[in-house]
Amino acid sequence: MRQPQSTLQPGAIDPQIYALYDEYCHGAMDRREFLAKASAIAVGGMAMAQALFPRYANAQTISFTDPRIKASYVKYASPGGSSGEMRGYLVQPTSPTATQFPAVLVIHENRGLNPYIEDVARRLAAAGFLALAPDGLYPVGGYPGNDEEGKLLQDKLKPVQLQGDMLNSAIFLKNHALSNGKLGVTGFCWGGTMSNEIAATLGDGVKAAAPYYGVAPSSEKIAKIKAELVLHFAENDARVNAGWPAYEAGLKAQGVTYEAHQYAGTQHGFHNNSTPRYQQAAADLSWTRTLALFQKTLKA
Repeated sequence: MRQPQSTLQPGAIDPQIYALYDEYCHGAMDRREFLAKASAIAVGGMAMAQALFPRYANAQTISFTDPRIKASYVKYASPGGSSGEMRGYLVQPTSPTATQFPAVLVIHENRGLNPYIEDVARRLAAAGFLALAPDGLYPVGGYPGNDEEGKLLQDKLKPVQLQGDMLNSAIFLKNHALSNGKLGVTGFCWGGTMSNEIAATLGDGVKAAAPYYGVAPSSEKIAKIKAELVLHFAENDARVNAGWPAYEAGLKAQGVTYEAHQYAGTQHGFHNNSTPRYQQAAADLSWTRTLALFQKTLKA
């Protein structure tokens, strides 16, 4: 992975608390335990820990009323999924001439379709893509309005069925009347993992994928990937990064076109602008690379 030079300064949050937060986000402890352990680590640890919880008022970069886009919630069939039906946030460009657009699936973290992910979908539509952000929690009532409850709901779903809902979302988007039939996938954390999985499952049905800090697929699945990849990794993310050497070896063996970038000084979740883990320089650079990938592979 190439590491771009970074001028980012260390944050005020103790690195040990960042590590605790990562464990909390991935189910190793509940909110109460996370706060208690953070308090024991350092003076001011409780305040540091509380600062890490998302503030979604900061996440909106493209307004709901932006004239470049049109957004709506859509429902569609999801055979084999959690309930047989799915709901997603569909955002299209408001081009006066085009009737079809290159399509990008946006997959949320392990807590459902929160405002940050909806904003990512709007960013893509503003750049000329038809974007769909499915809500994996729809079969159990939808994103509940906060990440704490969302994470608990997602943990209760059967993984195979939830993955089926994401796969069906990709197929729905690829075949949508507004789609030009060229599909890209991006996602964050759990969604990054699912981006890898969908690229493997759909083979040449996916033209490009840009997973953010996603876990690598199995070696058998890597062999099925046909999409061009741009993979984004945080520097301080040992859990995810441990799987990269084997993943890269598999991609090389299959002749897959890919770029992998590790962003210096960043934490898992650095693209999410609603928490202090956000690093603007890395987020902006990674997003530029993601858009360039989709421009190259989906609009040509």
